[in-house]
Amino acid sequence: MRRGFWVWLREDVWEIPLRRYPALLLSAALVAGAVLAVRTVTREDRSCAPGVVRLEGSDECVGVSTTAYDFGQPRLRELLAAIDRENRSLKEGSYVTVALLEPFTATDRDTVNHVLHQLQGTYLAQYQANHSANGQTPAIRLALANLGAGGQHWEHTVGRLAELAKGPERLRAVTGIGQSTENTKNAVRELTRHGIPVIGSSITADDLANGQNGTDPFPGLARVAPTNTDEARALASFAKVTAGRALLVYDKPGDPYTRTLQKSFSRLIEGSPYEPQPFTPPADRSQEGTTANTFRQITHLVCDTSRATDTILFAGRHTQLRQFVNALGGRGCQDRKFTVLTGDEGSYLTGDHDLDRDALRNLSVRYTALAHPDAFTEDPVPSGGSAADTAALNGLLASGRGEPVGPIGPVSLEDGQLIIAYDAMRLAVHGIREATPDGRTDPPLTDVGLQWPQVKGSLRVNGASGWICLDVHGNPYDKAVPIVELTAQGRARFVQIAWPEGKPPGKECLPPS
Repeated sequence: MRRGFWVWLREDVWEIPLRRYPALLLSAALVAGAVLAVRTVTREDRSCAPGVVRLEGSDECVGVSTTAYDFGQPRLRELLAAIDRENRSLKEGSYVTVALLEPFTATDRDTVNHVLHQLQGTYLAQYQANHSANGQTPAIRLALANLGAGGQHWEHTVGRLAELAKGPERLRAVTGIGQSTENTKNAVRELTRHGIPVIGSSITADDLANGQNGTDPFPGLARVAPTNTDEARALASFAKVTAGRALLVYDKPGDPYTRTLQKSFSRLIEGSPYEPQPFTPPADRSQEGTTANTFRQITHLVCDTSRATDTILFAGRHTQLRQFVNALGGRGCQDRKFTVLTGDEGSYLTGDHDLDRDALRNLSVRYTALAHPDAFTEDPVPSGGSAADTAALNGLLASGRGEPVGPIGPVSLEDGQLIIAYDAMRLAVHGIREATPDGRTDPPLTDVGLQWPQVKGSLRVNGASGWICLDVHGNPYDKAVPIVELTAQGRARFVQIAWPEGKPPGKECLPPS
């Protein structure tokens, strides 16, 4: 009886469940695997390339790329192949990374040209740093950071850059930062909060600079281009603008670039008998909107001014500038000659196929360029720049037609973007190498930004856009400002160099207290 009990216990209580449990577990595993497989198949793959993704609710590929991924821009492919070749040639542990932050997924033609030229200049400076270093270390790897066409995905991209700064990629600086917009300002503020040094190539807004109100809201930010205020001062010293002869047309409500340009222009013509004329563009200022109608009406008011008025100060972005120039071409007072003066956004008009070039027959459009290829080629070259530095860049450009440097794609220097991006990268390399202790191959992250106050005097960077001498806030002191005129052929004709201080800096290039 006792033996029968144990047999029953073994068969009914232990053995049967032991046979059932594996079967149940196997069934559960198969079901879970099937569910996971269905989810994997049905879930949309939102990756674009290593480090680059399409965020939920967006079709733009944003993030940071260290490969030859072109962000859907065929025009960048040749250049990206050259960059990828250079990056892959660097030995592990011998380099640090610098990221170029630009709207790589932009769709409007003008901005795509801007991105191409910025990337070309940045890469040429990278190649120069790696192959003409004379033993200086570290080498420089270039990454591409895309914050979206309108900068709306800046948080994701900045977060990714912060990760790269902590990891083996050893990100040590971010350059580029092309347009002075609210999203750009937010990105710069967050980058510098993470201790990442930032070098602005073509940002000019006063409120995207340190030291404007005695504070430094962006610690570690350096800039290559003058502020709007300095550009306006240089323009005033060149054009001799007076209140009774000028009318201001401005973007309302504006963005960081247009607002600070408006304020700078307003100071130049304080006491003007004419009320400034506003226009309201679309939130995306690369779009046409209905501002062309407003400009047609403003041209009537332009013709209503006294005949002594011959200057129009324009504080707006390039799309609206083109619309305004086209409207002025059809103005009623064709017997009167006017000059439109504006900031560096005027450089975009050289590649704008929608510009009415007939409008330029009795209308002069002049602007403060960030750089120009003819600025330092005339003899004698003024203090504040060097023909040798221009020649060095031209030599790189000549090499860029084929390997090992290029090909880098079609080159245009007239908008100044390639030149100013080249100088911004050279400043980044200068800061990185000056901050690298002996015996190390990389500097501490925050030490790079601590180099900016010393970039002056004999430690200045001799840029192709002119000397880069930074004040204690990281702003260029008395930087050369080329005044450029748009020709009827759509070219950018160099007029002359102007200076915020009214004269070029001395040989010492030391900002005053």
